Amino acid sequence: MRVSRIRVPGECHPRLEEGFERIHREFKLPLEFPDNVLDEADWVAKVPFIPPLDRTDLPLVTIDPPGSMDLDQALLIEERLGGGYRVWYAIADVAAFVGPGGAVDSEARRRVETVYMPDGRVPLHPPVLSEGAASLLPGLVRPSALWCVDLDSDGAIVGTDVTRALVRSRERLDYGYVQAAVDTGTADGTPKLLAEVGRLRLAMERIRGGVTLPTPEQEVARRGDSYHVEFRAPLPAEAWNAQMSLLVGIAAARIMLDAEVGLLRVLPQAGPARTERVRRVAAALGVPWPDGAGYGEVVHTLDPKVPAQAAFLHESRSLLRGAGYVAFDGVPPADAEHAAVAAPYAHVTAPLRRLADRYATEVCLAVASGEDVPEWVRTALPSLPAIMEVGARRSRGVDRACVDLVEAFVLRDRVGQTFEAVVVDVAEGRPGGMVQLTDPAVIARCDGDGLPLGETVTVRLTRAEPSTREVRFATT
Repeated sequence: MRVSRIRVPGECHPRLEEGFERIHREFKLPLEFPDNVLDEADWVAKVPFIPPLDRTDLPLVTIDPPGSMDLDQALLIEERLGGGYRVWYAIADVAAFVGPGGAVDSEARRRVETVYMPDGRVPLHPPVLSEGAASLLPGLVRPSALWCVDLDSDGAIVGTDVTRALVRSRERLDYGYVQAAVDTGTADGTPKLLAEVGRLRLAMERIRGGVTLPTPEQEVARRGDSYHVEFRAPLPAEAWNAQMSLLVGIAAARIMLDAEVGLLRVLPQAGPARTERVRRVAAALGVPWPDGAGYGEVVHTLDPKVPAQAAFLHESRSLLRGAGYVAFDGVPPADAEHAAVAAPYAHVTAPLRRLADRYATEVCLAVASGEDVPEWVRTALPSLPAIMEVGARRSRGVDRACVDLVEAFVLRDRVGQTFEAVVVDVAEGRPGGMVQLTDPAVIARCDGDGLPLGETVTVRLTRAEPSTREVRFATT
């Protein structure tokens, strides 16, 4: 499967640093914030809007990758009397700091979203906000949009509310810690209940027909003086945590649809032609697709380590293309669902890193409190889908360029060598395709006629050039 982001722990090799600098220039990434933006950010960091409701009594925790400082969400899960669960989900209140039309707001509309690169990140907001005053760092009182979502014993939503409140995260956890605690039976409180509720929500996703692809990350590992690329499978704790974000996004979409105003993240269902092609690929690769089963039911048990299943997962991603935003102020859109979520869905949980979330959150806060949606939000809604698409396209391009660079760098001294690879993509009517190597963990173009989709072949590396970020193989 083609992964969209690559990690390079530790210091980068000089040639990688040069390559990342070229990517910065090619995509015109704004590396520095203008002085007026920094000055305004320094000021608003000291004088945020303070909500009257104080919920610093809630023992919230954050769960993020190690070293994260831009902490958008803090979580508390409780068991409800009579059965079920209550999920408290605090989201950084960016609007408590960033006013409409100011310098920070204007710069955020230019940047659109945080761009992550192996050598660092290009943030949406100045670090004094995104890693400081607005971030839900442990032990510090912060303004938030505090969601309260009640679930029944099966994990279905039975009640939702959101309001502005002061909160204080008690602890910063990472996925590895949560997973180890659950696996060893030592988890309690929120980590223990996260595993319970996360599994329930994943089961509900499968019943709805939703799709969570088992997508591994590529990670660069250093062995002595050499570099290698490896696949890192995501932990179950990452999927459980992602389900909490999806839960709030689904609740937010319901609020906005009921109020007939808002901003949704949508993905149309794939058409019959694309679906039929993917079904043919499944049949050719021996991947079972029972009659009446949806795509989500088919993929949730697949393992990307199995060659035929890896090829199917790669090919089937065509069914999940075309996601975007739709804004509405009046009659809701006819097609309001996100096909991968299998429900209406909204982005509200990452306002430190994504522009759209601040606006969607403001709609939900206003509706939940019985107030009018702020005029600055209504005015901005129609332009946001196009703005977000520009930012997403840039981020996707950067991700692809970084992966291509690292793969070319790792393979640069191995031109002429042969490797075992799995054919994961072929183009109808054209020679060649894409192959996936396991060691190193690389996916690249392969020249040759009649590549057998889903089968293992021997390929020879014909080109690996970091300056052009090109990797190419040929059949032997």
